[in-house]
Amino acid sequence: MIGEADLHKKLLNIIDENKIELIEEPLSERILGLYADNVIVINKNIATSVEKSCVLAEELGHYFTSYGDILDQTELTNKKQEARARRWAAFQLISVEDLIQACKDGVKNKFELAEYLNISEDFIDTAVEHFYALYGDCLTMDDYTIYFNPTK
Repeated sequence: MIGEADLHKKLLNIIDENKIELIEEPLSERILGLYADNVIVINKNIATSVEKSCVLAEELGHYFTSYGDILDQTELTNKKQEARARRWAAFQLISVEDLIQACKDGVKNKFELAEYLNISEDFIDTAVEHFYALYGDCLTMDDYTIYFNPTK
């Protein structure tokens, strides 16, 4: 099981190493986080620390993968940058090795996996989509075959 504190510490270390300023303050309900000019702002009103970690990871993804103002998601280039940031975040929060260890530890479904990894079910979906794009329908590693396309 990946500890919530360990995950948060990993993200905070990335922030420190890259000299990013982190601010928590109340934002409008629909804005969970923002990144601009080496500053990440996280909505102080996010209900759980698990969701805060997911938002923080995504905003770090913007630091590493995005440029310019991408708030207008009707623009294709902005959508692509948003997807890159989410992919970066998903890969920080979940790895194939994490999936294998979860299986070894008896995790049976997405809800249990989210609790096991201390991430949201939404981020599991994002990670699985990106694993599918990277590896195809399945990947075999350490005598385990992981299917990323549940219809196969």
